[in-house]
Amino acid sequence: MKYTIKEDPHKKEEVKEIMELSGQNIFKCIQCGRCSSGCPMAEFMDILPNQVFMLLQEGDVDTLLQANTPWICAACFTCTVRCPVGLDLAAVMEALREVQLRKNYDYVDPYKVEERDILPPIALVSNFRKFTP
Repeated sequence: MKYTIKEDPHKKEEVKEIMELSGQNIFKCIQCGRCSSGCPMAEFMDILPNQVFMLLQEGDVDTLLQANTPWICAACFTCTVRCPVGLDLAAVMEALREVQLRKNYDYVDPYKVEERDILPPIALVSNFRKFTP
């Protein structure tokens, strides 16, 4: 069975980019919820792991790029181990972070970060790597 993303062709390209970067076919997700139920960071996420696949299947990449979920993901691979179809959600989360960084979405200048700023550590590490020769 072949699935397609309806509506805006731009959304289709964004989803294809996420699939290419992650190496995952997001349409294999059966929405069983095992990834969300086993995720140790799920309570801190604004979008649950299985909802990430649902939003990607619907072509709603913008919502994911505005969410904190990709940055909260600990990449512990619990979701991957629990997935009955073998999807690697950690790779999808990394792809979402990469797309955010490429678009300079919510860009953080590491030279202007103050002690009172609360930022996910992965955001700082990614920014520092970007500025390191």
